[in-house]
Amino acid sequence: MSIPLPHTFVDWTALRNFAALRGQLRVSLTPKCNEKCWFCHNEGDVPPPFAYANRDARPRPGAMTDGDFLNVLRELMEAGLKRVYFTGGEPLLSPLARSVLTRLPEHGPDTTYTLITNGSLVRRNQEWLATTALDKVKVSLHYFSDESLTAIADTRIGIATILDGIEAVREMFERVELNTLVQRENAHELRDILAFALERRLPVQFIELVDTDFNADRKRSAIGTQSIIDHLRTLTNDEEVEISGVGQGRRIFRIDGIEIDVIHRELGRHHVGQCGTCPVRARCVEGFWALRLDHAGGIQPCLLRDDLRMDIRHLLGSPEAVPEVVAQHVTAFTEGTL
Repeated sequence: MSIPLPHTFVDWTALRNFAALRGQLRVSLTPKCNEKCWFCHNEGDVPPPFAYANRDARPRPGAMTDGDFLNVLRELMEAGLKRVYFTGGEPLLSPLARSVLTRLPEHGPDTTYTLITNGSLVRRNQEWLATTALDKVKVSLHYFSDESLTAIADTRIGIATILDGIEAVREMFERVELNTLVQRENAHELRDILAFALERRLPVQFIELVDTDFNADRKRSAIGTQSIIDHLRTLTNDEEVEISGVGQGRRIFRIDGIEIDVIHRELGRHHVGQCGTCPVRARCVEGFWALRLDHAGGIQPCLLRDDLRMDIRHLLGSPEAVPEVVAQHVTAFTEGTL
């Protein structure tokens, strides 16, 4: 969907509210990944396992240069977006990763840069990663053995490489977190992952499955989070529920000062405007919590609605125009007029 340059008054309210509610700007540097996790939604692009099994299904071709990423990022940050996440695929597979991450716009204390990675390529990129302005690194740890890694990610990478990547991140950055998608294939390892995190004083987030068309044939693998919640309650009495902001509610536990989050649908999610009549709302567990800027020059407010993706390639030569167009798009999304 291409949006023409705006010629009328721009209502910034929806975009600024989204930013104030801690909405994320997720910058997907590449759709490529060296893992093929069965649940992957690839930020709205064709996931690696689906592309591997269906040779005609290819991710969108890249359109963004490192300069494009940095220019659009700078403009959207100046428009108020403060929480920036660099994703993939696996972002460290992108040939642009080093050029982008080592040249990030300067930012104040209220803005954060976070890299989300599977950890497998951190050690080999450690020298230049250590020079970046990243505030935090989140490592996806959905497995704790070679067996579960193979079952979940269909990769020849060993768990030792992943765990070493986590150690490499800890050597470089003060703020390191783990995230774990709760599923039948790792249910027997959740306590081990928790113990690993607590021993290293790493916050960890346990997350319920996000249902997409691409993982529909593995619904049997989706399990709830009650088991890990029950276990956490044996370890601490420090528990609270947060349902403000955007996205899903979360249950927060604190053990010796370490925050453990559990995200699950029973706590509800933040819906806006046209979400009320959205044809996929019944199976949406996220609501509107992120704007996704992808490698192909698109911005999308909802990973389950590809029809809401906005093409900004025609604006890459005038990046200063991007925030107004995005503001109009978010307003239309929240008002249900897209």
